[in-house]
Amino acid sequence: MHAILASLIAFDSTSRHSNLALIEWVADYLQQHGVHSTLTFSDDGRKANLFAVIGDAALPVIVLSGHSDVVPVDGQHWQSDPFVLSERDGRLYGRGSCDMKGFIACVLSQVPAWTTLAAAQRLERGIGIALSYDEEVGCLGVSRLIADLQQRQLNIEGCIIGEPTMMRPVIAHKGIAHYRCRVTGRAAHSSLTPQGVNAIEYAARLITHIRRLADTEQFFGAQQTLYDVPFATLQTGVIHGGTAPNIVPKDCEFIFECRWLPGDRHQRFVDSVRDYAAVLCAEMQTIAPEADISFEQLVDCPPFESDPDSAVRRHVEALCHCCGGEAVAYTTEAGRFAEAGIPAVVCGPGSIAQAHRPDEFVAISQLDECVAWLQQLTARLTQHNNL
Repeated sequence: MHAILASLIAFDSTSRHSNLALIEWVADYLQQHGVHSTLTFSDDGRKANLFAVIGDAALPVIVLSGHSDVVPVDGQHWQSDPFVLSERDGRLYGRGSCDMKGFIACVLSQVPAWTTLAAAQRLERGIGIALSYDEEVGCLGVSRLIADLQQRQLNIEGCIIGEPTMMRPVIAHKGIAHYRCRVTGRAAHSSLTPQGVNAIEYAARLITHIRRLADTEQFFGAQQTLYDVPFATLQTGVIHGGTAPNIVPKDCEFIFECRWLPGDRHQRFVDSVRDYAAVLCAEMQTIAPEADISFEQLVDCPPFESDPDSAVRRHVEALCHCCGGEAVAYTTEAGRFAEAGIPAVVCGPGSIAQAHRPDEFVAISQLDECVAWLQQLTARLTQHNNL
């Protein structure tokens, strides 16, 4: 399993790059074990999802799902090469080791055992392997993978998404949306500021409004105590604007984020920001009729709640020796699967606290626990041992 993880880490599958080299490597690995893969490509052909079934595809299928892309290492200080797996003190370091190539490596390590069981016709469920692209930039690729599964009318009984949860089941998470706001004012010499419209200052007023919305949610909004952050959140993460200190800036843009609870509507926050922007825009246009404020949605991933009566939920609860599970503030592809009517649970090795950080790692003990967990799942899906 460590050798598989080392191979996966060696592919720089940062979302801005193609993931085809990694996907082709996995397809070749599966083919060596007699397993055919289906690829679904992005519009430009630079990226692909992979899906494969071990066992009889006519049977209900339990899917084990992970994303192939990772976040950048730019600006991070690593003690070792982020794309070379290294071991220190019982931990395996490398970009994606935790999020989430560690889970993928655990799944691939079980392929020989699964193909042996399939050849003996002992599997009572098909075992699906799904790898997606562009999860880190908005869960973009998985929708195309799901559409392919629906078109082929496969009987997907459920999906386990192996994001890092310390092998504890996550049964609900928030949705996430990102919006880019562009503020266009009028440039002027800074000695003549009344003749200009300062785009940065108007953007700052909008950002302050977003902060007030966030504070209102934290102190007065609906809360669900199951979540680690039990209320909806908003924040501004990126801002650019201006050219020089002595020029009234004409342009400024920023990106803000909403994370909302299942059952809520993030559009209410966006509507509030748009309404305030309209007031500001009218004010700007009294000086510069060409002034404008525009919005562009970049990311829209739905929240997730698992079906407590689904077979996949029962499998996970039995294997984790629990009833129920946790709810988290981060977002996964589970929302996309659930949106398509595919029951899902999130459960995988490693801690989300290590994701996206320099010196990202997964504990070897977590990978060992995941492998043992997958072996126990296999026993439940094997003849005479199923529910």
